[in-house]
Amino acid sequence: MLLAFDVGNTNTVFGLYEGYKLIDYWRIATLRSRTEDELIVLITQLFQMKGYQLSDVEDVIISSVVPQIMYSLEHMANKYCKVEAMIVGTGLKSGINIKYDNPKEVGADRIVNAVAGIEKYGNGLIIVDFGTATTFDAISKNGDYLGGAILPGIKISQDALFKSAAKLTRVELVKPNRVIAKNTVESVQSGIIYGYAGSVEYIVKKMKKEMGYDVKVIATGGLASLIETESESIDVVDKFLTLDGLKYIYKLNR
Repeated sequence: MLLAFDVGNTNTVFGLYEGYKLIDYWRIATLRSRTEDELIVLITQLFQMKGYQLSDVEDVIISSVVPQIMYSLEHMANKYCKVEAMIVGTGLKSGINIKYDNPKEVGADRIVNAVAGIEKYGNGLIIVDFGTATTFDAISKNGDYLGGAILPGIKISQDALFKSAAKLTRVELVKPNRVIAKNTVESVQSGIIYGYAGSVEYIVKKMKKEMGYDVKVIATGGLASLIETESESIDVVDKFLTLDGLKYIYKLNR
């Protein structure tokens, strides 16, 4: 089986693939101070709850935007899984021509999403990933990675608001029934949800105009479904896009 790790700034999602089919996945907090021993205890417990064994793991692939946790992940794979983990961005082939000024600056998660997007939906895409930061990535009709935009994530925006406005309290991220709210809680929810959806619509519209042809818009990430309900531009929500991208890169480099 293949164990694939998608390490984000806030959460780490890891999935177990059997024959290139995702059979299970888990989400844990990304803690930079975790050691390889702490990681394996947590993973082993989660495995056992679903009836899997660590010995089932034959290969490991990792995509990470958090350098501080890579030592623990790589050593965990070597020490307990007895394999040398594949690391996205360290000589692995992606099969994509990256049209960035400096291709090494592109986050591993963005490349993995691009690989999965092309494999699953074809060329001519905009991929929107709602993570700690929200990324917008353009894939040309020839399958080239063109670049994109980075927007502060919904929770980052929410945290900044509450940190700077003393009289506002933290609210649940749910969509209110109307934009013109009648209380402070719903006013904040309205501004965050509808305002963020508007930002997404505008950026996607501008990207489509610059690309000059019709594209499909794929959304992924933990809050994608929340924004998708208010978006006219998002065509598909695919919560496993990044994990599937790791599977495809593994297959390419196997």
